Amino acid sequence: MTSLQLVVWIAGGVLLQVAIYLGIGFLRHWQDYLALRTSVVEGDVAEDGAGIVRTAVHPAAPVAWPGWRAFQIVDKRFEDASQQVCSFYLKPQDGLALPPFLPGQFLTFQLDIASLSGAAPAPVVRCYSLSDSPQSATYRISIKRVPAPGGSGYAPGRSSNYFHDHVGLGSVVRVRAPSGHFHIDLGDAPVVLIAGGIGITPMLSMLNWCVAAQPTREVWLFYGVRDGSELVMWPHLQALAAAHANVHLHVCFSQSRAGDTAMPAGIGTHIHHGRVDVALLRTVLPLKHFHFYLCGPTPMLQSLVPALEDWGVADSHIHYEAFGPASIPRKASQRASLSTSASTEAIVVSFSKSARQVAWTPGSGNLLDFAEAHGIAVNSGCRAGSCGSCQTVIRAGEVAYSQTPDCDPEAGSCLLCVTQPKTNVTLEI
Repeated sequence: MTSLQLVVWIAGGVLLQVAIYLGIGFLRHWQDYLALRTSVVEGDVAEDGAGIVRTAVHPAAPVAWPGWRAFQIVDKRFEDASQQVCSFYLKPQDGLALPPFLPGQFLTFQLDIASLSGAAPAPVVRCYSLSDSPQSATYRISIKRVPAPGGSGYAPGRSSNYFHDHVGLGSVVRVRAPSGHFHIDLGDAPVVLIAGGIGITPMLSMLNWCVAAQPTREVWLFYGVRDGSELVMWPHLQALAAAHANVHLHVCFSQSRAGDTAMPAGIGTHIHHGRVDVALLRTVLPLKHFHFYLCGPTPMLQSLVPALEDWGVADSHIHYEAFGPASIPRKASQRASLSTSASTEAIVVSFSKSARQVAWTPGSGNLLDFAEAHGIAVNSGCRAGSCGSCQTVIRAGEVAYSQTPDCDPEAGSCLLCVTQPKTNVTLEI
């Protein structure tokens, strides 16, 4: 055998090995695809580390129902030591199937709550994050009771206290279909979930879905609370971290109690004393292209989002949701500034049904506040572009959005709570 023939034989053997390797890889990916496709149609059942059976439905194409739908409360459970967070399990009263949703999305509720003045109950619209992965029979939300601010004279949170005190087993509530643009990417990129307080609810949905549908996906959860009494579903979180080597749980106590210092961490769980900040993330996280998902109070996001950008995290890899309306500073090169799109001069806003014309200036705020300041009543709920209650038809002119709304308005309409006029505009209110 000549040297040339020997080289040809060696090359042929190498190519054959590569072909076999690629063939095996393709076969595995094809089997994964078929399994995933089956789970979309039928729903695979998997048991997580907490011994809870979950449906691993891949919510690729949610199908919404129009308007309001009646749901019955079929279970109610407290989820924290201080009993300030309660989960409500909802089942459709019509008995029809539930569409899947994207982990991180929310439900919108219309509640008839009596006013403090004793007047007849009036509809109150509120949004609450879904706190579990998609299930075939029920949805779950977890609501924290909001007390009155100390010494402020304000009343306690109307909807949260209504749920805790008046919504029980058998109660019926009106619900809009799941919606919202804050949800986990359905790919397999490693993710960092950062939750502050009750911001854990959408993170629970994301984490539970990852464990059920993508058990090999790398997930890091950083959960910030004041002390151990505020931990929500703590045994469940610890069980997931212990059962899945790719789930990393880091809990941060900003105001530790004596018992918190001695709290056992467990396998896959780590306890820190202080707030969740970028210094901690840089110390703990390996160097990878993570996607970051943040949900919590506005001050937390106002601190973390710019810090992540300064760290070099790509704008497309930072996703967040704040409690209520929030202005989170972003780098000018990464976002469209409202100040460059909206006029700095006075603009005439015409309210067609009210037969009024009022001059709007940049200091007048969003169109919802502007309308209410001039005595024009508008239906509203979340005031953050989520619930869609303030959707209003635009008869003429243009508006500019101060932030991307979670609720997509109908064509020719806008959400007043997150818009300002761009030109002279006529609104149908």
